[in-house]
Amino acid sequence: LGEGRWARTPLRGPDFVPLAEHLTGHNPRGAFTAVSTGTWSTAHALPTGILESCAAGLALAWQIEHNGAWRWEIGEDTAGGYLALSGPTDADAAWTHVLSPAETFTSVPVTVAFAPDATGAVSALTDHRRATRRPHPDNAAMPVVFNDYMNTLDGDPTTEKLLPLIRAAAEVGAEVFCIDAGWYDDSGHWWDSVGEWMPSTTRFPGGLGEVIDAIHAEGMVAGLWLEPEVIGIRSALADRLPAEAFLQRHGERVVEHDRFHLDLRHPAARAHLDGVVDRLVTDFGLGFFKMDYNINPGPGTDVDADSVGDGLLGHNRAVLEWLDGVLDRHPTLVIENCSSGAMRMDYAMLSRLAMQSTSDQQDFVKYPPIAAAAPMAILPEQAASWAYPQPEMDAEEASFCLVTGLLGRFYVSGHLNRMTPAQRHRVAGAIAVAKELRGEIAASHPHWPLDLPRWDDPWVALGLRLPAADLVSIWRRGDEASTALSFPHLVGHDVEVTPVFPLDLPSWHTEWDATTGTLHVRAGDARISARTLRLSAGPVPVDEGARTGSD
Repeated sequence: LGEGRWARTPLRGPDFVPLAEHLTGHNPRGAFTAVSTGTWSTAHALPTGILESCAAGLALAWQIEHNGAWRWEIGEDTAGGYLALSGPTDADAAWTHVLSPAETFTSVPVTVAFAPDATGAVSALTDHRRATRRPHPDNAAMPVVFNDYMNTLDGDPTTEKLLPLIRAAAEVGAEVFCIDAGWYDDSGHWWDSVGEWMPSTTRFPGGLGEVIDAIHAEGMVAGLWLEPEVIGIRSALADRLPAEAFLQRHGERVVEHDRFHLDLRHPAARAHLDGVVDRLVTDFGLGFFKMDYNINPGPGTDVDADSVGDGLLGHNRAVLEWLDGVLDRHPTLVIENCSSGAMRMDYAMLSRLAMQSTSDQQDFVKYPPIAAAAPMAILPEQAASWAYPQPEMDAEEASFCLVTGLLGRFYVSGHLNRMTPAQRHRVAGAIAVAKELRGEIAASHPHWPLDLPRWDDPWVALGLRLPAADLVSIWRRGDEASTALSFPHLVGHDVEVTPVFPLDLPSWHTEWDATTGTLHVRAGDARISARTLRLSAGPVPVDEGARTGSD
């Protein structure tokens, strides 16, 4: 619920005091570290960071591209400073792997990008992320997705509830309609019984196919929520699959939050999941899956492994192989990486999957820092920050929600069917703008005109730099009516500021200072409000003296 809370910290501070270790000849025992254990690769920290030296004019950014345990470490020894990047370790994740003289081992991949400053290093990582994504039509198409879950059906879909939403989503211009959790549930208590993924007969009296057909009839791609790697402890499938198809420790299947966890190294586990995906795609003509992942089974499995961490690494890699196989068989299938609200937001997964829901945060006022910080860790065009306007919101609040998703992969929810025509028209306007912007977003580089957001900042901003312009979304969250945004790359340029969204609300007052590259913004009366603007830069004005050739 609070992803992307970045901090900028001087290294030569309390963590790295000068120790004079050259006198003792011994390396210091401490270091600044970030660690992830288990299978939620981004549950506590990100496998991404930046080191920047303004004095040296150098920054380096890194990412560990692994969907399991990892460690990064910044330290100092008698030879100088160092940065160490790795996958699972023995001390952190109970990982050891024994090699005979003839064997080899390949570590998890990492990427390091260099630039003169932090923003440039993020831009270099952005280029790398684009260059190493699996080729897929969705990388450029970026269709607008409506999902029925967030602040809407909350995992309780029925035919009666869905049909009006489907009509409303099509009316506003959504291109994909995803039915979220609950579609497989007859009992109302599905958490510990999942695993077979068969459609409910009580929720859909005419069959799930009736609802899917309605989605297709409106010209939208149909999608379903799926949590493939778990089997509920009450599921009949738990007894039909062999014990070796599950993560185990000490001869017992691992139980986490009333679920067993499949071990995708085992052919029976993979065959089961392949059968589920292929059946749903074939039976219902699906083109979209939201793949969730709501448990962390711990350090791993001791079955067929040198250590529990070794077993988990094998499983992590098998997950990636399984996803590759799914996409090889279904090359146009779009898969969203959810993972309990961005708990597995790494580039082992995101090099393969189309988009990432950036959070499960349901308070729309708290979402902007998450949305603004997301492109530090993932591509802007993969960052699906929920836009969930509601009928009870006024025009400024609804626009605030819609702006939150606009400079990313547009991802819509909300009770559209209960809205007035004017309210739906606002949502349709935002979706139309998202479709116009998506090509630019997919070629942009992020920057932060108000610096990286802090959780309670009254003003938050995300900028996307384009070849000849900038897009910037700005959120106001409090009493302060004005702010100043920095665009150092536009110093000396004449800049034209035009509103992008919303267009039917009063424009904010802006003043451009070319000498400092500063955009001064004053909002209107609404304490909760947001705008997306375009800054179009003209050429740097030619100095009159230089133009006339004088000294």
